[in-house]
Amino acid sequence: MRFSRMITVVGAHAAGELNEVITGGVLDVPGKTMFEKMQYVQTHRDELRKFLLNEPRGRVSQCVNLVLPPTRPEADAGFVIIESDYYVPMSGTNTICTVTVLLETGMIPMQEPVTELIMEAPAGLVKVSAECRDGKCVNVTFDNVPGFVFALDAKVDVPGLGAIKVDVAYGGMIYAIVDAASLGYSLDLKEAGELVEVGERIKKAAAEQVPAIHPENPEIHTINQTLFAGPLERTADGLTSKNTVIVSPGRHDRSPCGTGTCARMAVLHARGELQVGERFTHRSLIGTEFIGRLRGTTELAGLPAVLPTITGPAWITAFHQYVLDPTDPFPDGYRLGDTWPGYTGEQPI
Repeated sequence: MRFSRMITVVGAHAAGELNEVITGGVLDVPGKTMFEKMQYVQTHRDELRKFLLNEPRGRVSQCVNLVLPPTRPEADAGFVIIESDYYVPMSGTNTICTVTVLLETGMIPMQEPVTELIMEAPAGLVKVSAECRDGKCVNVTFDNVPGFVFALDAKVDVPGLGAIKVDVAYGGMIYAIVDAASLGYSLDLKEAGELVEVGERIKKAAAEQVPAIHPENPEIHTINQTLFAGPLERTADGLTSKNTVIVSPGRHDRSPCGTGTCARMAVLHARGELQVGERFTHRSLIGTEFIGRLRGTTELAGLPAVLPTITGPAWITAFHQYVLDPTDPFPDGYRLGDTWPGYTGEQPI
C-alpha cells in the first residue's frame, strides 16, 4: 500500500504526562538556533502538529517532541516541543521523556550508572544527568534555564470571580500562579472539571492584564498557563506541596509540571520561603512527584533569577508508525467539542 506520509514515534510518559518523541520520518528544518527552528516548524510545518496531535491519531492530553540536530556544538541533541495549541520554549516532562527515549532506544549511547548530556531546547541549553541501571533510564535530572518572577500578588479581574491575586513567573513557560485555597479549592480529583474551566478563564484574563515579556528574548511573552498551588508543608526533607497546571485548550497536566515547578520555586524564593539547595517536592493531581531544587541565583538583564533543577522519571509506553493514506479525508485531523474544551469548530486547529 502506498502512503503519503509515515512518521515513527516513541510513546512515553513522565509522571503520567504523555509526551511522545518523533524518531523518524521528519527531516531537519532551517534555523540558526533551536528557537528559530521551532518558529520555522510553527510557521511552515504546522501540519505536523495537526497530523499527530489532532484526532484520529492524537488526543487533547498529548504532546510530541521533534528531535533535531543541535545548533550548538556542546549539545548532544536538539528538540522542538509541540503541544496541542502551542509551540513552547521549554517543558520539563517533554525533556524527561525525550532523554529517556534517546537513551533507551540507543539514539544516544547510555552510560551506567549515570549518563551526562546536554539538550538544546528552544529556551536554551539544558544540562542533563540521567540515572541509568540495567538498560533503563531510572531518573532524569535536568538543570533548567533561569526562572524569575514578573509580579507578586498582581490583581486580575476575572469574569465570574472578580478581582483575584496571582503571581506571574517564568520557569521555561510563563505562568499565572493562584493560591487554590483562596478560591475554595482543595485540589481534589472531583474538582478536576471545574478547575479546567476556571483556570482557562484566569489565564485569559491574566494574559490581557499582566504584561510578561522575557527580558532576553522578547519572542517569549504572554502568560499561557495557570498553576493552582496547594498549601506548603515543611517536613524534615524540605518543602512539599500539591499543585495542578491547566494546559490549553483546557486540560490538566497529569504530572507535577516541570516548568511550573520551576516557576513556583522562583516565587517561593522571592518570598523567602525556599532557600538555595533546599528540596522541594511537588505533587500532581494524580499523586505523582517531581523533586525540585535551586542550585543558585543569577540575573537576567538586571532581573533577579534562580537556577532550578528538576528530577523525575519517565517510561516508554509504545512504538508507533503514524501513516497517512492519500485517500484519508482527515490529513490534518479534526477536533470535537466533547473532548476538546472550548472548541466550536470556528477557530483554526
